[in-house]
Amino acid sequence: MIRKTALVTGAHGSIGRQVALLLSARNWQVTGLGHGNWECVDHRAWGLSSWHEGDVALENLRALDVRPTLVIHCAGSGAVGTSLAAPYMDFRRTVESTAVILVFLRVDCPESTLVFPSSAAVYGVTDRLPMVEDMLLRPTSPYGVHKKIAEELVAEYAKWFGLKTIVVRLFSVYGEGFRKQLLWDACQKIMRDDSNFFGTGEETRDWLHVSDAADLLLQASDHASASCPVVNGGYGEPVSVRDVLTELFRLMGRNDSPKFSRTRRAGDPLHYHADMRRAFAWGWRPKIPWRVGLERYQSWYRREHEHI
Repeated sequence: MIRKTALVTGAHGSIGRQVALLLSARNWQVTGLGHGNWECVDHRAWGLSSWHEGDVALENLRALDVRPTLVIHCAGSGAVGTSLAAPYMDFRRTVESTAVILVFLRVDCPESTLVFPSSAAVYGVTDRLPMVEDMLLRPTSPYGVHKKIAEELVAEYAKWFGLKTIVVRLFSVYGEGFRKQLLWDACQKIMRDDSNFFGTGEETRDWLHVSDAADLLLQASDHASASCPVVNGGYGEPVSVRDVLTELFRLMGRNDSPKFSRTRRAGDPLHYHADMRRAFAWGWRPKIPWRVGLERYQSWYRREHEHI
């Protein structure tokens, strides 16, 4: 049987490697492009038949000598804070890389399917919860603005050139392998006996384990079309930052509780909650509740910390 071919950009990243591993488990031949020094034995362990280090540039894509039937574009910026510190770099990583992928598909493999993992940051400030895909987008950071621009590019190329595309707006993805964002920072603070955090603790996030996120991205590929549908990627359950950190303190053996400065971080909306009716209508469901995922994450962090 001929194996289908997939390209995962950013396959060295926390989401990209999970996507590659799942594709391989489903009998895809997976090529990876992005940044990160991977030995052959390491990238093969994550399901990649080949790994190519480099920018998402047209010459690099063509040099792969692969015309994939599926592209999952996981490369790009991944943090609000980075976008505030270096907005042009964030623009290049998100908007320019997406434009290059679209040119590659239009010219070199127009029959391919593109899955674009976007972010709930495109919603920004809203007085409506849960967040539905067709609501007005009002991003509050360069990161969110750039994801919104990239979404618009994907939709326009689908409309103008008939490309099969789909946008998945991921909410608070977490899981083993993430060495950034709230949980990583919190574990580091807990190990230093630091209990102080930004915000009020009443901010809510919709937590989606990375393995569930990868599964949703693959399932989304079956629904791509020239109309470029948009679907939320969350668990569908808002959980306060206070509840998450309190549980993390307990799991890591702390007897105290997190303390909050009541100072907000720039660019961070107060609440996230995904309306998941579109994805659920496909029959997709997340498998890992946040408490289970949190226990897995802190166990992984402890193992990692032994080698730091």
